[in-house]
Amino acid sequence: MNIPKSVSMYCPNCKKHTDHKMRLFKTGQARAMSKGTRRMQRKHKSGYGGKTKFPAYVKKQNKRPTFVAECETCKKKISFVINKRMKKAELV
Repeated sequence: MNIPKSVSMYCPNCKKHTDHKMRLFKTGQARAMSKGTRRMQRKHKSGYGGKTKFPAYVKKQNKRPTFVAECETCKKKISFVINKRMKKAELV
């Protein structure tokens, strides 16, 4: 799906419609010391493996992309999700 690079949308900070610069949201690096990561490391390093804790499931092929819109006047960022699954979201 093609999404324009700049969109005129409502800015709650300016309280009016302004131009917003669009970009795709990218997740940051996962924390190495988070509870889930420590749990999985402990499970995989001890014993003979055994049965896994959670049943295997098939991941969905498509994602609902998250976008970040930055107001060009006040530089506030608004994140939102397009509730439609798509294989590829492209900024044009």
